[in-house]
Amino acid sequence: MNEYKRIEITVGLFVFIGIASMFYLALKLGEVGGLGASGYHISAAFDDVGGVRAGADVMIAGVVVGRVDDVHLNEDDQAAVSMRIHDNVKITADAIASIRTKGIIGDRFIRISQGGDDSILTDGEEIEETESAISLEGLVSKYIFNSDSKN
Repeated sequence: MNEYKRIEITVGLFVFIGIASMFYLALKLGEVGGLGASGYHISAAFDDVGGVRAGADVMIAGVVVGRVDDVHLNEDDQAAVSMRIHDNVKITADAIASIRTKGIIGDRFIRISQGGDDSILTDGEEIEETESAISLEGLVSKYIFNSDSKN
């Protein structure tokens, strides 16, 4: 009976370690719960974010370099976007942040285009130059109403 107890404890310990490892990896890879949350914060203000939500990607040259932490309305009635950028990525002070779509009707993300300035944004600073989201509905209605007025 003593041998069965030892086997049960050993199996229980391995199961516990396995579940704890899966939980840790899920949090780490999903960047949830503060375990995967490293980097510095920058912000940008847009006239229209077009559906960008917290957790959306921040990309430079098609490579994910951070995530959107928060989207809210600021005092100027603009959409203020707070982003967390990986520590090893440096963004120039004259960078341009724009809202883009993955595919035709895909998720929205923020694309950052680096500038030529030597100064680098630090924690808490803001990207001044922004390009708001392009509204597909607005483009279609503009095309329809412009083609009607030509006839």
